[in-house]
Amino acid sequence: MAILSSSIARKVAMALSGLFLVFFLAQHFTINITSVIDPDTFNSWSEFMGTNGVVQFILQPILIFGVVFHFVMGFVLEIRNRNSRKIKYKSFKWNTNSTWASQNMLISGAVILAFLGLHFYDFWVPEITNKYINVVPDDPTHYYTELVHKFESPVRIGLYCLAFILLALHLWHGFSSSFQSLGWNNKYSKGLRGFTKFYAIFIPLGFIFIALYLHFNQIH
Repeated sequence: MAILSSSIARKVAMALSGLFLVFFLAQHFTINITSVIDPDTFNSWSEFMGTNGVVQFILQPILIFGVVFHFVMGFVLEIRNRNSRKIKYKSFKWNTNSTWASQNMLISGAVILAFLGLHFYDFWVPEITNKYINVVPDDPTHYYTELVHKFESPVRIGLYCLAFILLALHLWHGFSSSFQSLGWNNKYSKGLRGFTKFYAIFIPLGFIFIALYLHFNQIH
């Protein structure tokens, strides 16, 4: 796309897609945390998200496009950055140049993308199959039961926790960097950076808490 031909345009597109996914992540966490507070609320909100036409046929495709676009754009930027570096890694100083998170955004992003594939396989694929292929009668209470069932396996719990740790590292650098790419530099910048760091820790830890809580509080 011609509009993304410049380096600045690509960085802005990367930042905007990242902020969009950050917003979605907060919304997803808000729904999921109700599973440990009030399963009926979780079922109700999940039923709305799973049956609302706007969510299913407009917002969901936009979300999928956003995820793919963000990863592809990140890959393109990483390759271009590596090719354009005049100072090679032999002059790299771990503590002074940058953090592990900033140097390995592509790695953490790839693991997160793989995790999303697992997440879609666990929840989205069965939902679509039951709705449009098997045409199973809708049960508005099945969401919580299925969620708990998915967290029975210690292996799956381990994969989820690992993915969210890497998500925290990804957000630690990427969230604040998004605002820098958009030219955000004013008296609120320091407070905003503090918020992005808090978000980068709180949201992934919240998801880890949900997974562990549901794993150790199984319904029999």
